Amino acid sequence: MDLEYFLELFLGGLVKGSIYALIALGYTMVYGIIELINFAHGEIYMLGAYTALIVASVLTVLGFPHLAIVIMAGLAAIIWASAYGFTVEKVAYKPLRKAPRLSPLISAIGMSIFLQNYVLLAQTDKFLPFPELIPEFEFWEPYSHIIGSPSLMILVSTVVIMMLLTYIIKYTTMGKAMRATAQDRTMAMLVGISVNKVISFTFVIGSSLAAIGGVLVASQMGQINFYIGFMAGIKAFTAAVLGGIGSIPGAVLGGLVLGMTESLATGYISSDYEDVFAFALLVLILIFRPAGLLGRNTTQKV
Repeated sequence: MDLEYFLELFLGGLVKGSIYALIALGYTMVYGIIELINFAHGEIYMLGAYTALIVASVLTVLGFPHLAIVIMAGLAAIIWASAYGFTVEKVAYKPLRKAPRLSPLISAIGMSIFLQNYVLLAQTDKFLPFPELIPEFEFWEPYSHIIGSPSLMILVSTVVIMMLLTYIIKYTTMGKAMRATAQDRTMAMLVGISVNKVISFTFVIGSSLAAIGGVLVASQMGQINFYIGFMAGIKAFTAAVLGGIGSIPGAVLGGLVLGMTESLATGYISSDYEDVFAFALLVLILIFRPAGLLGRNTTQKV
């Protein structure tokens, strides 16, 4: 029984960490390219969930089959969230690229508050029921008491997405342009790389990952409201810093470490201190590794 309980906590931590990692990738990719903390990223996660809810509700009323609803709701969430990420970069961040670093940071916080209140006014401040897009798989029924089908889908989706993202960054032309821009934006422009396209592409990819995370989590939890992006964004940002802001493997590792810490601490100590343990771990690691687990210390020329 103790082993089964540990396994439940372990897998629960992996699921939670996978979601943190998906959202943290958006933070760390944007920071790696333009050294900006996109505090509106959590709201993109929330917008993805709301988009999937609206599309799924309409398609259900129209009598579409379940599989079609899942695919179309997921695609709509990705496209709509990507459009918001692209627009936010153009409106709130691009005009401030040469401004003092505090200016885009304030703009990011303002955009986060704007998107929260925009959804609050457009929808409601109450929790809304979210349809069960991911059904219970029959072949997984013997193991469903340890980890349910929605959680299993989150793990599988995260692994597939990480593999695709790794391929894009390492082997595609845009991926190489992203790495070049992150290393030296001026030199990237000199060799003919369109930095504006690279930055826009980075926001679109990060927003797509956040939307996927929002849909998966909302389907698992069964409800959403306008505020779900705030705490998810804070935790994902913590994961990105924990792993090393700007490092893609670090974002994944930070998300998994954070998720495991919360799950095990909640299961063996107390759920009342879940956030305390998460942020205490962050402080502890940054004391000994100021750049994060996989981050690299950089020296600034003055």
